[in-house]
Amino acid sequence: MPSLNEQTTIPSPPETVWPLLSDPALIASCIPGAEMAPDQGDGLWRGSIRVKFGPTVATFRGEVALTYDHANRTCSIEGRGIDQCGASHALASGTVTASGNTETVLSVDGSFSVTGPLEAFANAGGVHVARALLADFTANLTNLVAAPAAEQSAEDPPAPTTAPAPPSATELSAGSLLWRALLSWFKSLFDRGKS
Repeated sequence: MPSLNEQTTIPSPPETVWPLLSDPALIASCIPGAEMAPDQGDGLWRGSIRVKFGPTVATFRGEVALTYDHANRTCSIEGRGIDQCGASHALASGTVTASGNTETVLSVDGSFSVTGPLEAFANAGGVHVARALLADFTANLTNLVAAPAAEQSAEDPPAPTTAPAPPSATELSAGSLLWRALLSWFKSLFDRGKS
């Protein structure tokens, strides 16, 4: 079962970032191709991600249970998904923690498993794909955090902070994602050779 232990930094304090991280639909909007339906009262958030493979667009559907510890700025995640043909299944679990003072350090610790036709790919390159997705997510969340500050001019009185509208979802480009995953893999090989 592959594991993921990553950190990424958002150049805003945790008290600004955590409220955004507490909104699953807003978080989904920061992942290209992802959409999230509102909680139906059963504690599960259902969503999908569209991935473009050349001219073909595949949709993967799933659901996730989120448990927030707001005092410690931690979220536990349990999720599962299936591809549109029903041939590959995925399970994931983990914890996301926000820490820091003037910047937010997001620590992501978890594991995942995939069965079916995508199993070999997930075991060989899933961590690198997750790193590429985390990089996209970080850039988009950073832009969301920065948007209200950029919109408020120096002459305006301070306005209450509200979450910006999520960007519209598009397909996740598998080609671009795989290229960045390949670069991550090469970097890990290079880093291993230096030690």
